[in-house]
Amino acid sequence: MTERAEPFTIGVEEEYQIVDAESRELRPQGQELLPAARSTGGEEVQPELYLSQIEIATPVCRSLAEARSELVRLRRSVIDAAAQENSLILAAGTHPFSHWEDQQITPKDRYRATTLRYQQLARELVICGCHVHVGVPDKAAGLEVMNRARLWLAPILALASNSPYWLGADTGYASFRTQLWNRFPISGPPGAFGSAEEYRALVDALVATDSIGDESRIYWDMRLPAHLDTVEFRVTDVCLTVDEAVMVAGLARALTRSCLEAAQRGDECPTVRPELLRAAHWRAARYGIDRDLIHFGEMRALPARELIGRLMGHLRPALEAAEEWDEISALVGQVLERGTGASRQREAYRRASRLEDVVDFIAAETSEAVRVAP
Repeated sequence: MTERAEPFTIGVEEEYQIVDAESRELRPQGQELLPAARSTGGEEVQPELYLSQIEIATPVCRSLAEARSELVRLRRSVIDAAAQENSLILAAGTHPFSHWEDQQITPKDRYRATTLRYQQLARELVICGCHVHVGVPDKAAGLEVMNRARLWLAPILALASNSPYWLGADTGYASFRTQLWNRFPISGPPGAFGSAEEYRALVDALVATDSIGDESRIYWDMRLPAHLDTVEFRVTDVCLTVDEAVMVAGLARALTRSCLEAAQRGDECPTVRPELLRAAHWRAARYGIDRDLIHFGEMRALPARELIGRLMGHLRPALEAAEEWDEISALVGQVLERGTGASRQREAYRRASRLEDVVDFIAAETSEAVRVAP
C-alpha cells in the first residue's frame, strides 16, 4: 500500500563512512555504533551495505529549516557515537585511500543478496550518497516531475560533487562515486515515460525477467519509490557539509514544484536521448563546476557556472513562492565561491600532500554545523 505524502515535503538520507581516528582507515564499526547513535538519533540511524558505513534518514520535514535541524541532530548522533570509540565520521562519496577488499559486508539478508547478485560490482561499492525525497500528490504527478526534472540533474550533481579520491589516488573526477555506481545495470538517468501504465509495465517486466529482484532495486538517479508518493533524487554524493545538503534538498524541492506546475499548465515536455543524458552526467561527474556542462534547452555546452545560473533562473519562481530563494541562492553562491567538496578536498591535499590530512579535513567539515549548533 502506498503511503500518502504531503506535496513538497522533504526527507533526506545521508550515508557516512566510519574511520579510525588514528589510522584514518575505514573501520567496521557500524553495528557497534548503532545503539549509542540511536540513543539520540532514534530509528532514523540505520546500517548500510558495509560495516564501515552508517546511514541517517530524516523524518518527513515541511521546511528547509526543519530539514537542517534534523540533519544537524542526526549527524551529531553518529559523530558522538563514533567519538566514544575513537572513530570519526566522514561525509564524502569515497574514502581517500582505504581499499574495498578490506571491507566487511553488514550481515543482513538484503546485503548478502546484493553481493551474491552483483559480485565484483558490489564488492567495490564502498561509496556514500545523498538521497532527497520530495512529496508529490500521486505516481502520475511523480512521473510528470521525473520526465522534466531529469534534464536538470547534471548541474545539481556538479554542485554536490564530493569524491575525487579512490584507493589512494586522485581519479581526475569530481564525483568518482558516480562512475562506480553507474556500472550497475539499472542506474544512471531515468528514461521518459508517456504514462503511469508504461512505467508500471517496465517495472513489471524488469521483475518478471529477473533483471531486478523487486522495485526497490531500481537504482536510477531519480526514481519513484514503490510505497511512497515521493520522487527520490539519488544523483549526488553525500554532501560534505549540512549547508550543502540543505542546498541539494532545496534545489530538489524547487525542481519538483517547478516541474509539476509546468505539467499542470500543459507545457510541452522536452525529449532528450538517453545517450545525451548519460553524457551530461558523465561531464558533471568528471569536471564538477570547473568545465562546460550540457544545456538541453539550447543543445550546446555551456560553462558550468553559466548553466547553474540558468538552473537558478528556472527555479527562481518556485523558490520565491516557498520563500526559499534567498537561502538557496546564497548556498549555491557559496559553493561557486568556495568550490565543491571535491575541489576543497584537493585543496586540503595540496597543503601537505597527505591523504590523512584530507580525511581530517572531511571529518572537520562533516561536523562543522554540529559543533556550532546549540
